[in-house]
Amino acid sequence: MKERFVLNNDVDRALAGNRAIVALETTVVTHGLPHPQGVEAALLLEDDVRQGGAVPATIGVWGGEIHVGITRAELEALAAAKDVTKLNLSNFAATLAAGRPGSTTVAATMFAAHHAGIPVFATGGIGGVHRESQDSGDVSADLTALSRLPVAVVCAGAKAILDLPRTVEMLETLGVPVFGLRTKEFPAFYRRESGLPVDHTFDTIEEMAAAVSAHFAIGMGTGVLVANPIPEDEQMPLALYTRALGEALAAARTEGVRGRAVTPFLLDRMRQVTGGESVRANLALLRNNARVAAKLAVALSPRD
Repeated sequence: MKERFVLNNDVDRALAGNRAIVALETTVVTHGLPHPQGVEAALLLEDDVRQGGAVPATIGVWGGEIHVGITRAELEALAAAKDVTKLNLSNFAATLAAGRPGSTTVAATMFAAHHAGIPVFATGGIGGVHRESQDSGDVSADLTALSRLPVAVVCAGAKAILDLPRTVEMLETLGVPVFGLRTKEFPAFYRRESGLPVDHTFDTIEEMAAAVSAHFAIGMGTGVLVANPIPEDEQMPLALYTRALGEALAAARTEGVRGRAVTPFLLDRMRQVTGGESVRANLALLRNNARVAAKLAVALSPRD
């Protein structure tokens, strides 16, 4: 498996020196934000991680290899490539074998980060149980990854387009702890509150790091979800959020959107309905998560 991994020099040196590293995904580049905002966002997130004292490791698949710490040229090539595969646990191996370009979702990034030895990952929001899943059976592979890969995932909760109560219930069923950073409620992506509780609230990064470290040390075998709400002054106005979400969900039902196409469809429709406000909020929460993840990674790093 090692020959499939390509580590850039900064990541390689950081791993050798037990320095803090934060994994970053590439789906935000190819599917999450409109071009060229995706590339710009990825570069901003890397800068945020560096300013927090950690080394960024943006992960993508190119030429049959898993690039951990993708270069800017590779990032731009991935963004410009046609038919980039949105990678999850089920299509990762086939994409590698075919030599096709792929961008990593939460699940795929967790897989690559864990096997590279990176315990902290920053994303926007995880996937989860989709609305009307009782009929469709649509549950994100992100939950599967969290149930079996010991990585701390810093996020603004789950994407608002999901069934949040069932997602939180499923996390509990799978044994994935939800640790809230200065919040008692599971965040709702564009909004700080969902009315759903987290498992435990921590007021400082150091307290959070101690709990994350203990979870990994006792060998639970699952990931940890670090719930980090969007900053209060950056969250989407409630009336706009409610209207846009309702219109996006109605459009998906009308057009019969299913499977992997659901999330990018809904996010794009949210962008249209909100006049770009959802993209602004998305970037704000992504950057906030990258900053927190860097601090967590530093707190988890071995001390001399």
